[in-house]
Amino acid sequence: MLEEAGEVLESVLKASCLPLSFLLFVPAVLLLLGPPPAAEAAHEFTVYRMQQYELGGQPYGERLHGPAGRGSATGLRYASVLREGGCRQRPPSGPVLGAGTRSAVLNTEARTVEADVLSRRCVMMRLVDFSYEQYQKALRQSAGAVVIILPRSISSVPQDVVRQFMEIEPEMLAMETIVPVYFAVEDEELLSIYEQTRAASASQGSASAAEVLLHTATANGFQMVTSGAQSKAINDWLIPSVEGRLTGLGGEDLPTVVIVAHYDSFGVAPWLSHGADSNGSGISVLLELARLFSRLYTYRRTHAGYNLLFFASGGGKFNYQGTKRWLEDNLDHTDSSLLQDNVAFVLCLDTLGRGNSLHLHVSKPPKEGTLQHAFLRELEMVVATQFPEVKFSMVHKKINLAEDMLAWEHERFAIRRLPAFTISHLESHRDSLRNSIMDRRARIDTKALTRNTRIIAEALTRVIYNLTDKGAPADLQIFTDQMQIQQEQLESVMDWLSSQPRAAQLIDKDSTFLNTLEYYMGRYLKDVKQHHVKADKRDPEFVFYDQLKQVMNAYRVKPAIFDLLLAVCIAAYLGVAYVAVQHFGLLYKMIQRLSLKAKQQ
Repeated sequence: MLEEAGEVLESVLKASCLPLSFLLFVPAVLLLLGPPPAAEAAHEFTVYRMQQYELGGQPYGERLHGPAGRGSATGLRYASVLREGGCRQRPPSGPVLGAGTRSAVLNTEARTVEADVLSRRCVMMRLVDFSYEQYQKALRQSAGAVVIILPRSISSVPQDVVRQFMEIEPEMLAMETIVPVYFAVEDEELLSIYEQTRAASASQGSASAAEVLLHTATANGFQMVTSGAQSKAINDWLIPSVEGRLTGLGGEDLPTVVIVAHYDSFGVAPWLSHGADSNGSGISVLLELARLFSRLYTYRRTHAGYNLLFFASGGGKFNYQGTKRWLEDNLDHTDSSLLQDNVAFVLCLDTLGRGNSLHLHVSKPPKEGTLQHAFLRELEMVVATQFPEVKFSMVHKKINLAEDMLAWEHERFAIRRLPAFTISHLESHRDSLRNSIMDRRARIDTKALTRNTRIIAEALTRVIYNLTDKGAPADLQIFTDQMQIQQEQLESVMDWLSSQPRAAQLIDKDSTFLNTLEYYMGRYLKDVKQHHVKADKRDPEFVFYDQLKQVMNAYRVKPAIFDLLLAVCIAAYLGVAYVAVQHFGLLYKMIQRLSLKAKQQ
């Protein structure tokens, strides 16, 4: 029987025009002629996780499926306040209480929001197509993770997209969720993965059931996998601040003017928070004021009878933790300090890098006859006579101790009964620019920053040298010629500050940024030193978490149904072969008839 089968097979092959060896090369030929894959089989890229922290003893971040760090959060508050003039809720300024994400080990299939089913999928979104409704859709369907793809250059993003995302950021931080949220910077491979995933997701929603099944079985998919462990609390993290001073000329009991700016930034993702305007511009102005007044204090003729105390505070975006501890160390101890003796006023610098307006934010309007009122009067005079294009106003807002977050840094000093105010181009502390990853170098107007620096320097100089009472004209320009504000230096400082993320979770006492800041202040100031804030182990006021920067791998895979379909095809093939062997007699007779008919024709 087998010999006869062999003879029949040989006769069939001889009758055909194809050699037997060609059948062996058919699969290889099909593979070579097929289109090449649009992306590599695997692609590795860096992802930046959304905020996760604890503040005031409350865990703020997404809940875990299991324990991580100091324990899983069983519930989160939606810390928000009513928008003025509306009923929609939004979080207050600064870090949102109830914000962030807790890391989870990710190993799931990629989808885009066009797909109907997002449950346990890694949902990919592009910033240019991102919307809050799409984000909510992913969270409602319990997505495995969300990856938001950002362009390489934020400056290339249309301004309406930037404004929309800045408005969405606080809402994202305020929403309670267990879904890990990551951000990634686009590259060619990642965009290719996104486009393929988007095409696959869109086809599932517009085709028939049979087409969906066929496409699902034949299409390529991507498995998204993160490396690293679950995030855990960093219990011994230090928040550093830097202090320096210029001692006035005269006796021991000289009044002190304190100039403060916090250096840290905040945004939905710490590793993407560059904070160019908030508060890179504030630190830039502080350093330029230190340079200018160090030159004035070098010569006896221009050495004023005021102490100038400069403080670059850390933890400003976390309820001004650095300033709080600095005040406690200086005011709650018996050792004499400049803050204890005779403080004229405290000037806080915050968000000064753009716009044609300046606002002096106060908790209590200054009384006439005080140095605070004199400074306010000098600011109004300098703006009116030298910079009439600038709109200046005083904004009075009482301190609301019921809120978890203070609005401005000067409120920390006002609580300790020190006269203080904050100068900013922002009219409200709720402005989304203060806490956004969209706050980049491109948003800084260097001319406006230089102008604002000069306004502050001119007004401050007129106060500490008492120029108005001495008969100096209102339009007198002090900082000119060799003493002028150096725009090039302000630009270089802004470039340095905005070139790196400055989130409080990323800067410790040994970081390159802090060492450079301390060195820069040491060039112009005396007694420059660091102050550190370390959370109490028993009752910590703040807790930060690690794993804020991770590596994600995208692996090209076939869906599980492909294996099932392949198994069915193999089983069918084997079944046909088995039936053919079992009924070879019938097959033999059929082939004989066909061959006889062919010969007769």
